[in-house]
Amino acid sequence: MTENRKEVLLEKLKQLPHRPGVYLMKDERGKIIYVGKAIDLRQRVRSYFQSTDNLTPKVRALVEKICDVDYTVTDTEVEALILESNLIKEYRPRYNIDLKDDKHYPYVRVTVQEEFPRIHVARRVEKDGARYFGPYTNAGAVKETIRLIRRLFPLRHCRGPVDAQKAKRPCLNRHIDRCLAPCAGNVAKEDYRHLVDEVLLFLEGKQDKLLQEMAKRMAEASENLEYEKAARLRDQYRAVKAISEKQKIAVTEGGDRDIIALAAGEDAGCAQLFAVRNGKLTGREHFLLTNPTGEEPPELLKAFLDRYYTHAGDVPAEILLSVEVPEKELLEEWLRQRRGTRVRLHVPVRGSKKDLMRLALDNAQMFLEQEILHSKARDPLLALQTLATALQLESPPLRIEGYDISHLQGEGTVASMVVFENGVALPADYRRFRIRSVDKPDDYASMKEVLTRRFARLATARAEGTIGTESKDPFLLVPDLILIDGGRGQLKMALESLAEHGYTLIPAISLAKEEELVFVADQREPVRLARTSPALQLLQRVRDEAHRYAITQQRKQRNRPARGSLLLDVPGIGDKRRKMLLKAFGSIAAMRKATVEELAAVEGMNVNVAASLFAYLQEAEN
Repeated sequence: MTENRKEVLLEKLKQLPHRPGVYLMKDERGKIIYVGKAIDLRQRVRSYFQSTDNLTPKVRALVEKICDVDYTVTDTEVEALILESNLIKEYRPRYNIDLKDDKHYPYVRVTVQEEFPRIHVARRVEKDGARYFGPYTNAGAVKETIRLIRRLFPLRHCRGPVDAQKAKRPCLNRHIDRCLAPCAGNVAKEDYRHLVDEVLLFLEGKQDKLLQEMAKRMAEASENLEYEKAARLRDQYRAVKAISEKQKIAVTEGGDRDIIALAAGEDAGCAQLFAVRNGKLTGREHFLLTNPTGEEPPELLKAFLDRYYTHAGDVPAEILLSVEVPEKELLEEWLRQRRGTRVRLHVPVRGSKKDLMRLALDNAQMFLEQEILHSKARDPLLALQTLATALQLESPPLRIEGYDISHLQGEGTVASMVVFENGVALPADYRRFRIRSVDKPDDYASMKEVLTRRFARLATARAEGTIGTESKDPFLLVPDLILIDGGRGQLKMALESLAEHGYTLIPAISLAKEEELVFVADQREPVRLARTSPALQLLQRVRDEAHRYAITQQRKQRNRPARGSLLLDVPGIGDKRRKMLLKAFGSIAAMRKATVEELAAVEGMNVNVAASLFAYLQEAEN
């Protein structure tokens, strides 16, 4: 920061008001890097700059990047808390504790504000009168839940308003009993609302109450001689009861509560949430948090409460925590406003609540350890070092080239070359090859052709002394490792090609699918890497990328005119004769060298058509 900007910042700090509000810290580019709240803006913000001796190294790094401070005053600290959470979600500052990927967390939305509500997945909570449940971290589980609900409760699937006065023809869902068809006027509004209320009870985890309601309605339908309706309710009742009996954990004390335990690491944290409704554990979710400033567990847990309950579908009357959080009274007041009644935050010390908290904490620690392992596995430099050790290389292979062959039922054979530098894909250096010398499906010969063409270019450049120049041609760069998609046979072809061009010192390996065995030159037994090994995961990424790139080219080629399609211009030759000719000769170039008698000898051909083809090919060549 320049002296001039520092003076401007210090002058701005003197003008901060003694009022609650939110402050936004910006770097030299004006980008927001931290958002905070305070009951006294001047006192809180100035504390960052008065003495850095008591600050942690990560917070000190934040302060060194601050070039400007903006702020917004609020009437109360609760308003500041709400505004802080919204601004963090909007700007996602680098130095704020944040939920990882929370903008992707799905909700279950029930449009209770509509005359005939429906249920679907939503990605954000809006003030539209609908009921929201979530957020959930597993999108697949949310979709499965909605499919289950639609199977049990035949709500409409279609969007938009329903005008019961203008009856329409019902869709297929009505005919398979997956919808009551309010659009066709087949159901009264009151009966449909009963169904919606049952869905809400199901989502709230109140299965016992739901079963009572369904049993009551089933008895009423039976008394009114509505046997089809009673039978449908009976099936629903049995299905809901079966789901309810699968409940794994029951809490002796009834009521609704959330149990939240937090495990903290150096750069990340994990919050495990158990949702207890009517004394039963109805849901479990874990949320990963960033910890850029190295905060302690109480601060991390407080940040999680801020972020989660800002957009949560519902707030229970009791929230159990693994540790005491700062500003507890402020959080309780904010949650009270969200819920409409009192919300209690406390740490259990004995009994079944303490046992559940211990279980939640174990889960949080387990998920955090898994995340740390996955983060290490995603570290490209660690993967390269591990790979060098596993393959006994002198140094990590900073430039890896991966090769794959692809064809469709023997036609349109193509190959791909992908490049990874420093463990990261480098698409600019990808290349595709059309196989020229191989007429029939032969992965071994195709692989040898590709490597021959690739290293012939490099050998020529070496002879001309142009290797190591500033050329952007990837063929003029020497890879540190070659990866072949396949087994020992494909690797043998690659090694032969390298030897022909004098590049025997370049390490080459192949990766076989299914067992994921790594075949290495001059080793009889393949190398078997652990499934969780960063080295194997890197090789899999290279192999899969080469396969994807080859398939993409093969599909493009497939959409072009068929191989040998110009033969169709010859009178008497259709698709069947074209295929037989290609099968016999392999290419049009080979057909040009054939005599009329040789062409006529192909199955399905005759002398007249062969003569026409011979004349056509000779004319086309000239």
